[in-house]
Amino acid sequence: MVLKGFCETIVASKCSSKSSTKTVDNTQVPAYSKAGSSDSKFPKASLWSSILTSGFSVVETYSESSEKKSVHSRSSGWAAAVRKVVTGGSMRRFHERILGSSRTDISSSDGDIWLLGVCHKISQQESTGGVDTSNGLAAFEQDFSSKILVTYRKGFEAIGDSKYTSDVNWGCMLRSSQMLVAQALLFHKLGRSWRKTIDKPLDKEYIDILQLFGDSEASAFSIHNLLQAGKGYGLAVGSWVGPYAMCRTWEVLARNLREKNDVGEPPLPMAIYVVSGDEDGERGGAPVVCIEDASKRCSEFSRGVAAWTPLLLLVPLVLGLDKVNPRYIPLLHSTFKFPQSLGIMGGKPGASTYIIGAQKEKAFYLDPHDVQPVVNISGDTQEPNSTSSYHCNVMRHIPLDSIDPSLAIGFYCRDKDDFDDFCSQASKLAEESNGAPLFTVAQSRSFSKQVTGNEVSGDNTGFQEDDFLGTDCVNDTGANEDDWQLL
Repeated sequence: MVLKGFCETIVASKCSSKSSTKTVDNTQVPAYSKAGSSDSKFPKASLWSSILTSGFSVVETYSESSEKKSVHSRSSGWAAAVRKVVTGGSMRRFHERILGSSRTDISSSDGDIWLLGVCHKISQQESTGGVDTSNGLAAFEQDFSSKILVTYRKGFEAIGDSKYTSDVNWGCMLRSSQMLVAQALLFHKLGRSWRKTIDKPLDKEYIDILQLFGDSEASAFSIHNLLQAGKGYGLAVGSWVGPYAMCRTWEVLARNLREKNDVGEPPLPMAIYVVSGDEDGERGGAPVVCIEDASKRCSEFSRGVAAWTPLLLLVPLVLGLDKVNPRYIPLLHSTFKFPQSLGIMGGKPGASTYIIGAQKEKAFYLDPHDVQPVVNISGDTQEPNSTSSYHCNVMRHIPLDSIDPSLAIGFYCRDKDDFDDFCSQASKLAEESNGAPLFTVAQSRSFSKQVTGNEVSGDNTGFQEDDFLGTDCVNDTGANEDDWQLL
């Protein structure tokens, strides 16, 4: 009824307008939301996305020009209706009614919360003698609110040759990926125990990190530069992007920045290893973390100077068709227990979020869909409140089994010992997967291919020694595929 009333209000407003009935230029509407598109992956979200995007195209994304004035005058009734919703604080409620609601309640009866490798003990079951669990909850809240939030922005300089000055309604995956990389930089420069304070000057390293994610070409990891780097993987202004293409885009951007910076530390002081199938993302089984490949990435990053460097691992996956296969839910939950955890880029279909924690069946996330004005962070910023738009103290969560099956998991390994510990954790998790791991670990590709040969030759009873599985063996045998598809 709410949606019906909202739509009727818009239609009535539009019909009563004395302006021309010409529509907004279709080039300003995200590609996935064009009516009748045969390539649309999210038909249910697309209808509403087109409604929202059209409004924002009129209100926000046009630069100051005669064309803007012309479009605005033709669509004044439509714009006024959408602007009323946006400025009235209804955008989030409308968005959640379409793409699913979230909750902010936290129950100590649901067990402890794992947040990017740290366990916050708020469970009453583990408290004896009437011990107060509020300290554990307070620690979780401080940890959660210290994570960097990157949201939709409006009012930044136009992206490339386009007229987009906002990424509203199409940039959520880009923003989710920025958050994941920002956490990796926080862990690298300030450590996992770092917390944002409200009564002390801000750390220089923290300010330096935020500057990297500014909304201009001058910022290394801006949405502008990501779109440029990802052209080869289909990234385009105004279009939604999937996790696999997003991971590969970061790989390209980091390499480009490394090549331009021959002296000094690069903006991303770590190697990137995208753990996936081949470059084209062919269909296959569980991806393999190849130790030799990881070592090669580190050597290339250091230009042969060091045998090992800090490493960012990105694992894009598709764990089902319309929803995540239930057998993967406990495994996804367990990844948050890894000390190297950077969380998950994922969310509802067509609405990416950054998932950073789990409690039983709940997935806690940072949401990029709030629209905020562009902000410029300068190097001499010291006032704690000046960076408030990069943090959130509203702890939203959704059921873990309701997230989109297309996602990407991130891990940060500080050194070789940390990577070895990650491999140990991953191998143990694969052993507990009952033949359907998220990913596995192997020393080399040759070993992986040897296992594949054994599987095809007739021994198809399960995983071989140490649960190492090549990326091709499930595709060859057809067993244990469970809707697998590498992006």
